Amino acid sequence: MTGLATEDMLIRNASDVETFARRCFLGSPGDRVGIELEFLVFDRVDPARQVPLARISDALPPLSGGSLVTFEPGGQLELSGPPGSLPGAIALLSADVTAVRLALRDAGLALGGVGLDPLRPARRQLRLPRYEMMARFLGTPYGALMMCSTASIQVNLDLGDRPEVRWERAHLLGPVLVAAFANSPLSEGRPCGWMSGRQAVWERLDRTRTAAVPAGGDPGAAWADYLLDARLMATRDTTGNGNGDGAESYRPVLDGSTFRDRLARPEPPTLADLSYHATTLFPPVRPRGWLEIRYLDAQHPARWPVCAAVTHALVTDDRAADAALAAAGPCAGMWSRAARHGLADPRLRKAAEACFRAALAALPRLGATSALVCEVAAFADRHVTRGRTPAADLLDLVRGPGGRLPDWLAEEGRI
Repeated sequence: MTGLATEDMLIRNASDVETFARRCFLGSPGDRVGIELEFLVFDRVDPARQVPLARISDALPPLSGGSLVTFEPGGQLELSGPPGSLPGAIALLSADVTAVRLALRDAGLALGGVGLDPLRPARRQLRLPRYEMMARFLGTPYGALMMCSTASIQVNLDLGDRPEVRWERAHLLGPVLVAAFANSPLSEGRPCGWMSGRQAVWERLDRTRTAAVPAGGDPGAAWADYLLDARLMATRDTTGNGNGDGAESYRPVLDGSTFRDRLARPEPPTLADLSYHATTLFPPVRPRGWLEIRYLDAQHPARWPVCAAVTHALVTDDRAADAALAAAGPCAGMWSRAARHGLADPRLRKAAEACFRAALAALPRLGATSALVCEVAAFADRHVTRGRTPAADLLDLVRGPGGRLPDWLAEEGRI
């Protein structure tokens, strides 16, 4: 629909919404992967100090891999690599991550490969109109934590020849992958009670926009219903912001009304309104002409390729997916349990072992380098086989003698 109509086209009924939703599943039939990495950034001398965004920006080098650099509201650094084959995408983004790590190290900074800030309270640095509106709508403490203190890996995958198959796989595998890569057990220097505290933050936000979309059946119809039943976050005002510059502004919608309610009003919304509404919804898997897999905690700056490679292999390789889903099926829907317990849960651990075996068998078929296969195998040996999710390493830093967490954060970005 977005390719066939102007943005001022009126959306008059649920059928128009479904047309839009179905177009979100029209995309490339290939097997490309795109990877977006978020990192918290720490001062190596004083990790508890907030690092001004300008200090980070000034330290960044030119990036030969073509990654797009953006910032999240709390100053989290995001690197979005160009999509491509698995080995190509990882190679380009790896080069850029290495360049950033070295440059930040020289500036006295370190990349923090962790899903939730383990030391600092949430403080927002960006004051863009969209973020002002989101902060008011989402509230505190969890809205502020999500915007300013979380970091993730987002894996973007082509829809393939059968979009509904990859859509279902990405959901069914979700709890197992959340458990295997849980890496955010701390907040303000103390255990938060979850192996993935980042996922726990998301679960405490407005569930009409953060719960999983039902994965069985017709994905277009399910996404349409999700769009309709999610609460409106804001209305857009493009007539000006009072400064005479015509800048777009936003007004939060705080009465609990949904997009379905909006359709019942005398003045129907436009295609632009619906498109914007879709950008304010954050389910674990979101369709945008490709699949956005959004449920993975940030990882150590040297180990994020494992997360991207395993996710890509299990969703796109049919043989790997069949083996993985046979093991992960009993864990379907266990999002909260995976986030709280990680691989300490016996069912999730057993399923993760099978999933990693399937991924390791598939990666050579997908062109992965022998070095990457070895990295995945090493991660499996260290974490999956032992039932020891990466979060356990962070917990050791605060439970052991000497309070080693600040030292770890100061060194995290070193090569």
